[in-house]
Amino acid sequence: MRTRLRRIVVAAVALLTAATGTLPATAADRPDDRGHKEHPSAGGLSAVIRYTEYGIPHILARDYADLGFGTGWAQAADQVCTVADGFVTVRGERSRYFGPDAPTDLSLSSAAKNLSSDLYFRGVRDTGTVERLLARPAPAGPSRTAKELMRGYAAGYNAWLRQNRITDPTCRGAAWVRPITTLDVAARGYALAVLGGQGRAVDGITAAQPPTTASGTAPDPARTARAAAGLFAADSADMGSNAVAFGGSTTAGGRGLLLGNPHYPWQGGRRFWQSQQTVPGRLDVSGASLLGTPTVSIGHNAHVAWSHTVATGVTLNLHQLTLDPADPTVYLVDGAPERMTKRAVTVAVQGGAPVTRTQWWTRYGPVVTGLGSSLPLPWTTTTAYALNDPNSSNLRASDTALGFGTARSTADVLGSLRRTQGLPWVNTIAADSGGHTLFTQSQVLPRITDELAQRCSTPLGRATYPASGVAVLDGSRGGCALGRDSDAVEAGIFGPAALPTLRDAPYAENSNDSAWLANADRPLTGYERVFGTVGTARSLRTRGALQDVAALADRGALTVRDLQRQQYANRVPAADLAAADAAEACAALPGGTATGSGGRAVDVSGACGVLAAWDREADTGSRGALLFDRFWRRLPAAQQWKVPFSAADPVGTPRTLDTDAPAFGTALADAVAELRAAGIPLDSPLGEHQFVVRNGERVPVPGGTESLGVWNKVEAVWNPAGGGYTEVTTGSSYMQAVGWDGGRCPVARTLLTYSQSANPNSRHYDDQTRLFSGEKWVTSRFCEKDILSSPALRVVRVGDHR
Repeated sequence: MRTRLRRIVVAAVALLTAATGTLPATAADRPDDRGHKEHPSAGGLSAVIRYTEYGIPHILARDYADLGFGTGWAQAADQVCTVADGFVTVRGERSRYFGPDAPTDLSLSSAAKNLSSDLYFRGVRDTGTVERLLARPAPAGPSRTAKELMRGYAAGYNAWLRQNRITDPTCRGAAWVRPITTLDVAARGYALAVLGGQGRAVDGITAAQPPTTASGTAPDPARTARAAAGLFAADSADMGSNAVAFGGSTTAGGRGLLLGNPHYPWQGGRRFWQSQQTVPGRLDVSGASLLGTPTVSIGHNAHVAWSHTVATGVTLNLHQLTLDPADPTVYLVDGAPERMTKRAVTVAVQGGAPVTRTQWWTRYGPVVTGLGSSLPLPWTTTTAYALNDPNSSNLRASDTALGFGTARSTADVLGSLRRTQGLPWVNTIAADSGGHTLFTQSQVLPRITDELAQRCSTPLGRATYPASGVAVLDGSRGGCALGRDSDAVEAGIFGPAALPTLRDAPYAENSNDSAWLANADRPLTGYERVFGTVGTARSLRTRGALQDVAALADRGALTVRDLQRQQYANRVPAADLAAADAAEACAALPGGTATGSGGRAVDVSGACGVLAAWDREADTGSRGALLFDRFWRRLPAAQQWKVPFSAADPVGTPRTLDTDAPAFGTALADAVAELRAAGIPLDSPLGEHQFVVRNGERVPVPGGTESLGVWNKVEAVWNPAGGGYTEVTTGSSYMQAVGWDGGRCPVARTLLTYSQSANPNSRHYDDQTRLFSGEKWVTSRFCEKDILSSPALRVVRVGDHR
């Protein structure tokens, strides 16, 4: 049986190879519009999907439309409910199916409720925004190859719906699981592109209405600056990541190494999904895609590996409008009046009449009355604020990903970024088989130079821009337009020459701080404030990561195994700096007691020995990790350290726990009291109280939170009544450790922490999650011989059979 199966697979590969040619893909063969024809038939799309261990599909196709078909099919098979939910969002139909007041899952925008989400996305649909972007010629718009992938994806998803029965109880029999179109797929890509811009301000866009009275207070610059700094701080995001590339001078074989560790949501529409995509002679790439998208976002091919980290660049700016005293919907530019564009948007609502609301748009973008609840921007009779999001004209990310997939070197990766300029909110870190490394903050940002901000900021902008990178420009002056770089694909964004980039350093690392210390020995400077800061304090995660990777680089002779160990080291940098001092100060407390926040004396003597004996790690068996975590969360950052930050020692400062600070004893007392009240022993192993529940069974989870600085980041829901941290919200997701040993196949280990399927009835609902619990990996099957030798090999031929 096994021999017959392999013969079938070999025959399928041979057939597809004969149809497409056998030359290896190169950078010169990158997917673009040249010589690519539409699929020969309007329908009839097909692909071969070879499944190996843990349900990982290896999709083999004749061309890009077929590849999209196989990808759409396989994603639907694993994640139909989650993917379908996202398409309800981008159609503006959440209120119709789930009710207008229900909360969104925040996957595709910051909208708090379904009605706000629908008003925004229905407005995008009504105005034909995505259709216009699809019609733009490349490189400003998507290539024909990218559009063929989208078309194929929609066809594959729809074919799966027609030919299969949904077993996931989340959406079994649900009316909202419907066929999709190419436009739906493109609209989902658009939602991801504007996630950090218009998507961040959906509630403020849809709620903006002209004032009806003369009342209204201008925002306070200092307070707004503080709010903006908090909103755009790297550690405030619900997504993050670590990634490091090591150069040939540090590795055992003189070739590159890459460890990618993105921290993304464990539930909802921003989950990753793993696959290998192959069009013989044109593309062969393995990695992870964001759900609902047809390309590999993070991954490797035979020659190069890359990962992304969420960047510090601010993907929006504001224009402060001077309004006509007689009409708050008219604004002045160089003294001339311009009337706002009024857009009426109607949304269907479950159990009620349709709701119509008006949105107001300007030459700069939509009028907005806030960026989240913490940053109000009131529309008064004299002033309004318009939001500029350069990614609202960016539908190029698929072409960027295709360029990565066909790259043969880090130079080709950088070339794809410079050619397509499609990544909205991430950095790129890459390594190749030639021993080269790359870090680049090649993201699409508004072209806010420090000179422009100095010349055109309003009083509000003069406070917000230095504090956060959020520029507030004077919209009444035409001379304050963003301008155009000669190497940019469109006006109003930075061209590649301005983007912070580090090539061929011994290591290049990022943990969501700015580009400044991608390599601590080769700091990047000279970039504009909108990209991020220089000479400022780094997060504990960045500091710990730089210590770890610099030590590895200095040691040298590195292999993939070293990357695997780094991922699961679970060292707690905060503990290395503070645990011993905390234990000593705890033991010195008079009577072994400390005063809690309620003024009650708490016996903390039992905590002292636990903190002293703790291994300073966040493994599932670490005793004391939970106690320190709950204590550290309560200790205000302003009262943590005696030695302040110094730009001359950014990795080593701040340091020395301030045990004399009033908050120290209070935080310790409250943590001890909390655990005792929950019935949790102070020395309980972390894994007994940090876990996820899958089909009724607890699965312990290693790792630690952002504030602890752990590389293997895990943010979880604290539920003491349920036993501790009972579900992971965000954290390590698609992990990959990739290198080369001189053979034809890359040496790669991967893991998708939350597993391939969200369907509790799937065998791949929790299998990789259990590997994560045990700190294990999956050996990547990239080359044909490895795929064919899989003991779990299962072949599915899929087609558009109507």
